[in-house]
Amino acid sequence: MPPSPDSPQSSKHFSMIRGFHLADFFTLGNAACGVAAVLFAMLYIDSKAAAHFFSSAAMMAAAFVFDVLDGHIARWRRQHSTLGRELDSLADILSFGIAPAALGFAAGLRGGWDWLALIYFVCCGVSRLARFNITAESLSAGADKVAYFEGTPIPTSIFLTAVLALAAWKERLDDNLYWGVWTAGPWELHPLALLFVLSGTLMISKTLRIPKI
Repeated sequence: MPPSPDSPQSSKHFSMIRGFHLADFFTLGNAACGVAAVLFAMLYIDSKAAAHFFSSAAMMAAAFVFDVLDGHIARWRRQHSTLGRELDSLADILSFGIAPAALGFAAGLRGGWDWLALIYFVCCGVSRLARFNITAESLSAGADKVAYFEGTPIPTSIFLTAVLALAAWKERLDDNLYWGVWTAGPWELHPLALLFVLSGTLMISKTLRIPKI
């Protein structure tokens, strides 16, 4: 039975929502788009309907817009919090880590080496976000935002989504994926999966420094 509006449990729930800033709701929009992207990718595997594939890619593009807006809104309103930072990281791993990997799998990256490439990519994204969270204060040096990123930001994986969307538009999915398929040992590798390896590696680089705009 759900708690009544006057119960202590209900009060706690509303208290948490009241603790959200405007930017946090845009961050939740990012997360919602990421979940939708994964679900559309799953639908594509079952239906093979191009509309589902493009909808998945579109949800990641929408997540990117929400991600840009939440940062701008937080700085505009000067509302920064640990909760907001953690929300942002969790939303980003959904929309720019798990979702691109799911779309890649749906596109046909299903060989054994492809699996490892996709898993590596997501793990790099998780590691990159965790590192950013623990170093954000020292990197910002008292400013409103960090001056630069160590490694590429995880939203740059939108490039992978664009490549997959282009492949779908050109009808180059599944057995027709760009660059074909290689057999290495017991498993297959689609060279396209190496783009995920490259993206993940750039994310965890400590020597690559990118100014934050």
